[in-house]
Amino acid sequence: MNKAELIDAMANGAGISKADAKKALDAFVGATTDALKGGDRVALVGFGSFSVSTRAARKGRNPQTGKEIDIPAKKVVKFKAGAELSKGIS
Repeated sequence: MNKAELIDAMANGAGISKADAKKALDAFVGATTDALKGGDRVALVGFGSFSVSTRAARKGRNPQTGKEIDIPAKKVVKFKAGAELSKGIS
């Protein structure tokens, strides 16, 4: 499912226009991004939680040359599915 299909599904499920569904989705993504940038965790009961984790610096290899390279540390977003979501797809 891509963004346009998600917007269609949200509009149909909530009985709202596609424009309103797009605004709602964009607002959700923006608010989640801002919270994660601020170091907060975003938890949606039954759906799951988003958090930021720090990946340590490490050594890697260039697959074409085999040469060792340094991979710098970085922050990554993690998602952990909630119990209802996990149960609903199995």
